[in-house]
Amino acid sequence: MTGGRRGIGRAICRELASACFDLAVVDAVDDESSHVTVDLLRTTGCKVSFYKRDITQTEGNSDFISRVEAELGAVTCLVNNAGIQVSVRGDLLEVTEESFDRLLNVNLRGTFFLTQAVAKAMLARSAGRHDRTIITITSANAGLVSPEKGPYCISKAGLSMASQQFALRLADAGICVHEVRPGLIQTDMTADVYERYTSQVEGGGLSAIRRWGQPEDIARGVAALAVGAIPFSTGDIYHIGGGMQIHRL
Repeated sequence: MTGGRRGIGRAICRELASACFDLAVVDAVDDESSHVTVDLLRTTGCKVSFYKRDITQTEGNSDFISRVEAELGAVTCLVNNAGIQVSVRGDLLEVTEESFDRLLNVNLRGTFFLTQAVAKAMLARSAGRHDRTIITITSANAGLVSPEKGPYCISKAGLSMASQQFALRLADAGICVHEVRPGLIQTDMTADVYERYTSQVEGGGLSAIRRWGQPEDIARGVAALAVGAIPFSTGDIYHIGGGMQIHRL
């Protein structure tokens, strides 16, 4: 579970722990939030290990996965949740190469190569099993354009395509690959736009369900996919955004 120390990541971890998964919680930051998350998860009785790891450091992926498997057993589910937002929302014409590269390095490149490494481990250690899943958290912005955060949208659109590519590559091995697109979810990442969007959310202009989503809304959907509750599915996109994806005239 990448990006697991708070927000959507913490909520997903709690749902997976409730579903009896042992958890490798991965995050680039180890702070009070990560300690709170680990303590919460351990109350469920599942095994939990926290790993401080920057997923952009792709050259160590194979060794990292071997370490996780040595401590917790073979990886049967990967949830890609790690990601960052643009540092400054603004004019697309003012985006710098440095900020663009930083965002895509985390959101797209890092996630792609970690998924690749986990897929190889799954193929090597669990051949013939049909209970393995890879779930990537993208965003409604994988399909909805927001010019004030263009690089973020581009990274999520790229992840959406990557998810479908992995779905085709891994289907014959019984590994199901899913994409979850959250809409407006109330987290630290959206705190700076909460007031801006609340009237539009509650007025029904942005979503059919007139409230902000909560991390638990995403977590329940991810857990259902992780336990195989929708077995005849791979490469599909699951919108969990209160109907944001519905096109209107």
